[in-house]
Amino acid sequence: MDDSTLVVSERINLVFVGRFNGINRTIPIQYPGPRGTNYTLFLEVRGVTDENGNALRYESTIKGEYRNLKIYIPGAVDTNRTIQINYVVRNGIRFFPDHDELYWNVTGNDWPVPTDHASAFVTMPASAAGSLRAQAFTGAYGSVSREATSEVQGHNVSFETTNPLAMRGGLTINVFVPKGILPEPSALTRAWWWLRSNPIVLLPVFAFLVMFALWWYKGRDPHSGLSVAPMYEAPKHMTPAEVGSLVDDSVDARDITSTLVDLAVRGFLKIEEHNDKVLFFNNRDYIFHLLKERRDWTGLASHEREILENMFAGGGTSIPLSSLKNRFYVAIPAVKKYILSALRQKGMYTVDPDTANVYRVLGVLLIAAPFVVAQVTGIAQFFLAPGVAIVSVLLAIVPVIIFGRLMTAKTLRGVRTVVEIEGFKEFMTRVEADRLKRMPPDTFEKFLPYAMTLGIEKQWAQRFEGIIQNPPNWYVGPHAMGMWNPIFFTNSMHSMTNSAYEAFVAAPRASSSGSGFSGGGGFSGGGFSGGGFGGGGGSAF
Repeated sequence: MDDSTLVVSERINLVFVGRFNGINRTIPIQYPGPRGTNYTLFLEVRGVTDENGNALRYESTIKGEYRNLKIYIPGAVDTNRTIQINYVVRNGIRFFPDHDELYWNVTGNDWPVPTDHASAFVTMPASAAGSLRAQAFTGAYGSVSREATSEVQGHNVSFETTNPLAMRGGLTINVFVPKGILPEPSALTRAWWWLRSNPIVLLPVFAFLVMFALWWYKGRDPHSGLSVAPMYEAPKHMTPAEVGSLVDDSVDARDITSTLVDLAVRGFLKIEEHNDKVLFFNNRDYIFHLLKERRDWTGLASHEREILENMFAGGGTSIPLSSLKNRFYVAIPAVKKYILSALRQKGMYTVDPDTANVYRVLGVLLIAAPFVVAQVTGIAQFFLAPGVAIVSVLLAIVPVIIFGRLMTAKTLRGVRTVVEIEGFKEFMTRVEADRLKRMPPDTFEKFLPYAMTLGIEKQWAQRFEGIIQNPPNWYVGPHAMGMWNPIFFTNSMHSMTNSAYEAFVAAPRASSSGSGFSGGGGFSGGGFSGGGFGGGGGSAF
């Protein structure tokens, strides 16, 4: 055709020995493409007829890499029948820099019966007359046998086998066409063919659209309408753990451990640091002393009460940090749950972090569903080019991760509270010594837990260097007497909180020794039979 589409008419003479209903004709439509991609042959069946031109009933399906035609032939009982299959192929011509060619497997190499005789007749545009070259190959797949003739007559080429073809032997033809005779597809057409051949490359784009839509409608924060200005107090009725969790929408280690310092500042705990030197090794531990009985635990948030109850679960009033290993970890999920619950109750979220996880999972399901359905039903094949599939899946993960992290959505109150926290953070990192000297004497320790949960405790301590000389009364350690320095003290608190979280999350390791059971291109690079497009085979049913 004028657009280089192939019009193919297969005429097959069949010999039936016994009773049959028809034949299956399979034609490959998926091929390896350049640079590890896939190349799909776009084949459209126009009809199937018998030797008298009468239409035959057929079913056309795609199974894996093949187009399968199930053709029903009435009276296929101990008889000879002829059928003709008509189809067009949109992209069956191969275009090279110095020539074009038709490289076509006429019979296919998958017939489980021998073939007595095979021939092919090719018509090219009239302008190709006098410039065509042709060759043919026969035999099993990969054979370079040439038991066939090829004859060029003007713009027509004919091929014919000189010997019968054995079972799974085939005839493959190759026609060389000079450049400029066959119209080449445009770059846009080639791109469309490539996209249809490798539909998995749409996965990252689809993933972006799905996750962007979820974020746009569910995960966006409203504009606060405020600018950041220094705040000299933490947001009212917000614990350090809640402040740290609201800022980054996650309950982190420092959010939990800063609670220990806050409880000490408020008079619930005393922290005692112990350093025992054994030979050349220094063993550091911390003793937590409970200063208030349970009946006096008023004003505690749920997560603070959960921490104290699990620390002093044995009923005592003093507990070494090291003894909490392999025990306290069971309380971590409840502590995180209480912190997020408090933020929800205070009206900070429209989509809290737990609900955001649900939307992340929903996004993954929405992204995967159409591709899984298309793959299972055979509408499309996504893994014919493994390299392209792997890269596409990895790229699709990127928008899932990026928008997944942004999926939490705060209320107007929530975003304004974050602005207040940023202002409080700016105050703690930029406040001048003159102002600190005019503030209450407990300012350093009062705001220290907030500085720790925001990760600015060192900057906060530096502001007090030379201003305070006495340690807090809730801490006993090597710097409690003698030369006490807020920076050294803050470093000690940082070490303590790191050790505390390591102890909090430490869990017993399961044994690995047990068991649950009691016992144990033709012209350009050489051709061969089966090469090129087309081919396949068939069988009776």
